[in-house]
Amino acid sequence: MSAPKKVFVTGAAGFIGFYVAKALLEKGVEVIGADNLNDYYDPVLKKARLQEIGAHQGFHFHEADIADHEALKKIPGAMGADVIIHLAAQAGVRYSLENPFAYASSNLTGHLSVLELARHANNLQRLVYASSSSVYGANEKTPFSESDPVDHPVSLYAATKRADEMMSEAYARLYGIPQIGLRFFTVYGPWGRPDMAYWSFSDKIMRGEPIRVFNHGRLERDFTYIDDIVAGVVATALDPMKPAPGAPHKLYNIGNNRPVKLERFIEVLEDAIGQRAEKIYEDMAPGDVARTCADISAIAADYGFAPTTPLEEGIPKFIGWFRAWRGNA
Repeated sequence: MSAPKKVFVTGAAGFIGFYVAKALLEKGVEVIGADNLNDYYDPVLKKARLQEIGAHQGFHFHEADIADHEALKKIPGAMGADVIIHLAAQAGVRYSLENPFAYASSNLTGHLSVLELARHANNLQRLVYASSSSVYGANEKTPFSESDPVDHPVSLYAATKRADEMMSEAYARLYGIPQIGLRFFTVYGPWGRPDMAYWSFSDKIMRGEPIRVFNHGRLERDFTYIDDIVAGVVATALDPMKPAPGAPHKLYNIGNNRPVKLERFIEVLEDAIGQRAEKIYEDMAPGDVARTCADISAIAADYGFAPTTPLEEGIPKFIGWFRAWRGNA
C-alpha cells in the first residue's frame, strides 16, 4: 500500500487540527480541511489559524458542518482521500452541562456522518479520529489503560466520546473500515483553546484577577504539549496500521504519562508570566475528575510515540505566544 498523499482533516481550524494540517503539509501531503467555524470560542482565533496555513498550495479549506452529511459528501476531494483524520467535535466538559444538544449534533451525528463518508470513500486506507481521556470517567486506577472498563462517564461529553468509539467499532466490524481512535490527554500550547485552564488562568493572572482553583487544588492532569500530540497523530495517519484482533479498530492513549499537580501547574504559569496568582479555592466542578494519567505503552510500541516536552518547557512557549496574541487582539 502506497504512502498517503491526500488527507481529509475535519476540525482543521481547531487547535489540534490546525497543527496536524500544518505538519502534513510540511511533509508534502495534500490536505483537504473542513470546519464549521462555530462560535463556541471566538472564530477570530480559528480564522487566524487558517491564515497561518492558507497560503500553502497543498491546503484546500471548506467551511462545512460535519453533521450535515450531504454537505460533507460534496466537499471536493473528501471522498477520494487516502486517510481521514476526524478531529471536529464539540469540546469541553463544563459546556456540556449548558448546551447538551450541541454535543449530540457534533459528536454523535457528526461522527456518524464521517463514518458514512469513510464507508463510501474511494480507496480509503484508514480513519483516525479523536476520542478523549474523559472516557475513563470515574475510574480510580491510574495510569489509565486502553483495557480498563469505560462504563461510568461523569459528563455528557465523555459519554459522546465513548459512543463514538462504539460506533467506530461497529463500522469496523460491519464494513471493514480500518480505524484508530486516539484518547487525548489535556493538550496545551500556542494557538490553544480559550476554554482551557492554562489559557483562562494566564489571562486572569495577567489582568490581576483571581483564578478559580477547583477541588481545592487537589487535581492532577497529564498535560501534553501540542508538538508531542501532533507527532503521534501524524504517525498513526501516515504509517501502516498495526494488525488488530477481530475488527480493524484500535484505541490508543496519547498523553504525556507524567501527571502534574494543579498547584505545580499554577506555579509554572506564575513563573512564566512573572506574576503571582490570587486563588479562590472551590469544590470539585460537576463532570470533572481528580486525576488523569495515560498509559502510553501501546502507542509507544506500535508507533514509537515518545513525548519529550515537560510542562516547564511547554508553558513558557505558550506564554510567549499568548502575550503576542493578546497584544494584537
